Amino acid sequence: MHKPAVSISLSSYGADLVRQRGQGSFIEVLAAAGATRIEWREELLTLEDPVQLASATQAEGLESVYSSPMELWLAGQSRPNPELITALQRAEAFGAKWLKVSLGYFTDNCDLHALARLLDASPVQLLVENDQTLHGGRIEPFQRFFADVEQHGLPIKMTFDIGNWHWQDQSAASAARLLGRHVGYVHCKAVARRADDKLVAIPPTASDLQQWEQLLQHMAQGVMRAAEYPLQGDDLVQLTREHVAALARLGQSQRENVHV
Repeated sequence: MHKPAVSISLSSYGADLVRQRGQGSFIEVLAAAGATRIEWREELLTLEDPVQLASATQAEGLESVYSSPMELWLAGQSRPNPELITALQRAEAFGAKWLKVSLGYFTDNCDLHALARLLDASPVQLLVENDQTLHGGRIEPFQRFFADVEQHGLPIKMTFDIGNWHWQDQSAASAARLLGRHVGYVHCKAVARRADDKLVAIPPTASDLQQWEQLLQHMAQGVMRAAEYPLQGDDLVQLTREHVAALARLGQSQRENVHV
């Protein structure tokens, strides 16, 4: 059976370690652990050479997603964020097939024709993620955005971050029902509230995995998914391998039932 593509967001290994070692040092870890894709994190880049990383990634048989913290729409602006052009170029330099950004301040005044022209000039597919903000972390703006995306026939998919919905007290289950058909990438992370009342990402429990299984039923079969939660231990290859396997299994029981 063909397994779904599993990506690892390099932020999972901790910002300090990633900056210290460089993101390229994790290519072999992911390849050895059976991941299919690597998610470069723009905010954790130091002195990495995009061309060198693209070559090394390809040599290990991995594909790339490039994650930028930029917001697609800026407050009070109808045209896309001017940084989008640079982000698309950087993603292409890293050999990435996908660029992940946040939605930002989407309104009815946003110019999707201008966005279409920028995307037509790039081979990179845009993925727009729900973040943890009031303006970019709620269901309703994404419903309006993807209604417009459909109307204009734009090749844009959603990055559905399961954990981020918690920050704005949104239901991930409702989000999956309403937005699931637009999803091209799933960021998996469980969330816990610390003693100081701060929400933090944590590795999934068995019940989290069961919940994620339910969410994926609303999305395309075999949708690309990623770990974006702490992967920290002495043996990173073995630890990563276990989580790659767990994420790859999500949605497979549903598929097996179809083929019975």
